[in-house]
Amino acid sequence: MTIRNDIAITDELIASHGLKPDEYQRILDLIGRKPSFTELGIFSAMWNEHCSYKSSKKWLRTLPTTGPRVIQGPGENAGVVDIGDGQTVVFKMESHNHPSYIEPYQGAATGVGGILRDVFTMGARPIAAMNALRFGDPAHAKTKHLVSGVVAGVGGYGNSFGVPTVGGEVQFDARYNGNILVNAFAAGLADADSIFYSKAEGVGLPVVYLGAKTGRDGVGGATMASAEFDDSIEEKRPTVQVGDPFTEKCLLEACLELMASGAVIAIQDMGAAGLTCSAVEMGAKGDLGIRLDLDKVPVREERMTAYEMMLSESQERMLMVLRPEKEAEAEAIFRKWGLDFAIVGETTDDLRFRVFHQGSEVANLPIKELGDEAPEYDRPWTEPKAPAPAQDVPVMDISEALLKLLGSSNLSSRRWVWEQYDTLIQGNSLQLPGGDAGVVRVEGHDTKALAFSSDVNPRYCEADPYEGGKQAVAECWRNLTATGALPLAATDNLNFGNPERPEIMGQLVHAIKGIGEACRALDFPIVSGNVSLYNETNGRGILPTPTIGGVGLIDDWSKMARIRFAAEGDVIVLVGGPAELGGHLGQSAYLRELFGRNEGPAPAVDLAHEKRVGDHVRDLIRCGIATAVHDCSDGGMAVAVAEMAIASGIGATLALQSGNDGVACLFGEDQGRYVVTMSEADFAGLAPLKGVSCVRIGTTGGQSLKLSEAHAISVAELKMAHEGWFPAFMGN
Repeated sequence: MTIRNDIAITDELIASHGLKPDEYQRILDLIGRKPSFTELGIFSAMWNEHCSYKSSKKWLRTLPTTGPRVIQGPGENAGVVDIGDGQTVVFKMESHNHPSYIEPYQGAATGVGGILRDVFTMGARPIAAMNALRFGDPAHAKTKHLVSGVVAGVGGYGNSFGVPTVGGEVQFDARYNGNILVNAFAAGLADADSIFYSKAEGVGLPVVYLGAKTGRDGVGGATMASAEFDDSIEEKRPTVQVGDPFTEKCLLEACLELMASGAVIAIQDMGAAGLTCSAVEMGAKGDLGIRLDLDKVPVREERMTAYEMMLSESQERMLMVLRPEKEAEAEAIFRKWGLDFAIVGETTDDLRFRVFHQGSEVANLPIKELGDEAPEYDRPWTEPKAPAPAQDVPVMDISEALLKLLGSSNLSSRRWVWEQYDTLIQGNSLQLPGGDAGVVRVEGHDTKALAFSSDVNPRYCEADPYEGGKQAVAECWRNLTATGALPLAATDNLNFGNPERPEIMGQLVHAIKGIGEACRALDFPIVSGNVSLYNETNGRGILPTPTIGGVGLIDDWSKMARIRFAAEGDVIVLVGGPAELGGHLGQSAYLRELFGRNEGPAPAVDLAHEKRVGDHVRDLIRCGIATAVHDCSDGGMAVAVAEMAIASGIGATLALQSGNDGVACLFGEDQGRYVVTMSEADFAGLAPLKGVSCVRIGTTGGQSLKLSEAHAISVAELKMAHEGWFPAFMGN
């Protein structure tokens, strides 16, 4: 076998490809010779952390991924869940952290584009998007620039493509100063009998390149995303992809039309590692080889090398195995949409991945082993240390504390962000962002809707990764429930630092254990996801951030709940947590935002309690008793009630039972609680439910919010505090 190799493989070159000496030795043992430069790039692409999950695979296998509604779990481009009537929801969340820090607009934009392709590659039309964003300290010199670029990139791509952005998160913390997080979520609808997969089938069938031309943007992007940053970060700018949402919209329509024609045997998005990963995955899943001729790949730049073409992450591209008799019809569809269509190879029966360029063979590798034989590590980990209890909790005037919390960087309104997104395009959005979950009507159905939420509290996860993992799942489940939706399934985006550090690996292990336990207890399986490691700069890691994105089903959206008070004179009820108990202030927003203290244990999550309470709240919504619902999370009961008042313009009066510690009761962050409003008659008629507390804490009405003995604050003043921080920060 003669493989063309124009570049000497040195120790420095191997290290620059993110391969450790023992991993390179594994390559030598596997192929029995030195790899060519192109082959080294292929191994680097397939064996990096971003693509192979080599540090997390062992622990990901412990997560619950099946259920009566799950049609496709992890392992495909996206998860698929049955929503009845022959329809499915297809969804996934993925990170684009490193590219977004280097080049915020294109990094965020191509993150949106990539997750949308994951969804429509499965045959689904995208109906909703979310994004979970974490930035550094607002006072840091780069933060405003990064916020501006990322938000513009998310909006620029999603708005142009034509998908509503229905929810998400924006948080600030100094621990993200050197490594922001951009986690993109997308969901789509597909018929249950029209799901498309990436497994190639049949020998001698054409492998077809679809979409935009290949350029040099994004070469080595997946490898870059599998390493921590240092002071050479600017040198990595060429590894960031450049997106074109209008081309992607054409690609969507062409792919769905092509799928309807019956021409597609297998299809795969060219995402991380581009042509390499898509071709290898399609062949390996089908126990087939793949032969590629790079001279037939459409390119937009001159003199591209085989290495560059194989590792380019140019956007808006697909790879497909085609039924030969449909070739002319398929090509006509793509030409109509102004897109490239080129037969670049074929499936083979030799289980080899062979790549040719300019008449020479530049790669000949065992295709199964490229994926199956990737290193898998059982990395050492240490038990996370439990934090000491918070000592001497300071007391502040309750009204002053509430106003400061509402006007803080992490609890203020995100209107400045979401007003840059098209939240109503397609005409099916039923709630604007700012509530507990985004809700989208199911096209073609009179009453059905889907709810979407994204959640995690990184400070809880650092204090106790196990409880923090449970809490991320539970809060996402609660937010869906608060709209009246039955939570169906989840996707995860596990963002952590360097897994080669035992304390970081310990965070990952315990967070996954907590996530798994919560998903099992709440019948909320993980059907897709992404792991993003090495999120650190010069050895300083991010907060552990295992983001959970969830989907819920509403049978009748006319009964959907919102957070705004519906009327004056309603009873305000705390469901799930007796008001006479003091609240949990460890790791609370009260301590963090008002006093700069990250102290104490994370709140414990009683999953059996969570399930009982959530099921009861859902029943109250479905039977029409609940007139407004909001879950209690950051800032506790006081912030939840204030947000309900701001959303409606209606005030409220809360009366705490005597002897309560006002600060702990109002700002404590005990889990499994909802604020629910209902009429006096409905509250009087509530039947007691074992294990679920329903305590009257106040009534709605007037133009002010009065919290027990504290002085009243007008709703107008609350709104001004809540709405003011973001525009002031961004200078608008």
